[in-house]
Amino acid sequence: MQDISTSPPHTGTGAHEKRRPPRISQLGRALRQDLVGGILLLGAAVAALVWANSPWSQSYHDLRAWSFGPESLHLNLTLAAWAADGLLAIFFFVVALELKREFVHGELRDARRASVPVIAALCGIAVPAAAYVAVNSIAGSDALQGWAIPAATDIAFALAVLAVIGRNLPSSLRVFLLTLAVVDDLIAITIIAVVYTSSLAFAPLLAAVVPLTLFAWLVRRYPTRWWLLLPVGALTWALVHAAGIHATIAGVALGLVVPAAKWCERYEHAVRPISAGFAVPVFALLAAGVTVGGISGLAQSLTEPVTLGIIVGLVVGKVVGIAGVTLLIKTFTHAGAGLHPVDICGVALLAGIGFTVSLLIGDLAFDGGTVTDHVRIGVLTGSLLSALLGATILGIRNRMYRRAAAEPHPL
Repeated sequence: MQDISTSPPHTGTGAHEKRRPPRISQLGRALRQDLVGGILLLGAAVAALVWANSPWSQSYHDLRAWSFGPESLHLNLTLAAWAADGLLAIFFFVVALELKREFVHGELRDARRASVPVIAALCGIAVPAAAYVAVNSIAGSDALQGWAIPAATDIAFALAVLAVIGRNLPSSLRVFLLTLAVVDDLIAITIIAVVYTSSLAFAPLLAAVVPLTLFAWLVRRYPTRWWLLLPVGALTWALVHAAGIHATIAGVALGLVVPAAKWCERYEHAVRPISAGFAVPVFALLAAGVTVGGISGLAQSLTEPVTLGIIVGLVVGKVVGIAGVTLLIKTFTHAGAGLHPVDICGVALLAGIGFTVSLLIGDLAFDGGTVTDHVRIGVLTGSLLSALLGATILGIRNRMYRRAAAEPHPL
């Protein structure tokens, strides 16, 4: 882990940068970029799909099912579970740091400015969930417990697509998408904690308060001594896991107790390369692999209510929920007046990229079996369609903004 005492909140070429090995410094800077993180995530997902549909597909499923860890601590988990419960806790720790910073010093600090993306995020969760329920109800499916799968937005993927095609788009559009996605993730985390916790053990949950409180004290008293913070954070995670709550909640709690005034940005700067370069890609590698059974198997899966509900929720529900309410607010209150309607629709489509958290919710809602394969196909298909449609619209708008900027202005 990078020493946070020498981690500046932004990349640069100061004295601190010169003391670090150049290659490590360059790698860290690369992994903090939205584009690089998204490419790694996409590459891991593609590798998982290719592996799971190759002649060596059984080795992929055997790898996911390989278990290790101390049974006495309830930590004898499969590799897939370690990725979902452990590695994603790092991802949500970074999300919590960003969330707290936004609430204290960023866009969410001003309630009026934050109201539009916050309301859009709420509708961008409610409408896709309703679309999923409607599709499965009409089809007579009993898989309604997966209603929250199309509600999530993948921050890393969405911002990566925007970074590729939106260099000339207004900066306010990225802020809108970032705020929208952060609030979306906060709500998704709450859904995971409340809805997808099957059994709750109060003793370890109460015990987790002790190391969490100690972490909060240490991060204020000795913020640079990561060798003290890591074991305390790991103990908090283990106790939350033993309590029966999805252990990613521990990552959120640890992130939220970090002081926002100075250390949230520094910790995010230090941990984001680990999250983007290792934690999230490994989770994608172990979560995205589904054996589709060729073209016929894929076609059959696309007719399943669970798959259709997820695709409709991500591609249609997100646009109706996010763009619909944003345009209504813009029309009647003039809030968000700087956002063009077409740009809003493009961002709403990018919000339909629900990859990481959608796969996680799918694994929690359907514990293995054929339905889980339908979930993965639905998430991958819906996210891909949303990304392509959003990139097409915003790519056209990006060219328009570039031409407008190149035109000479009259004196």
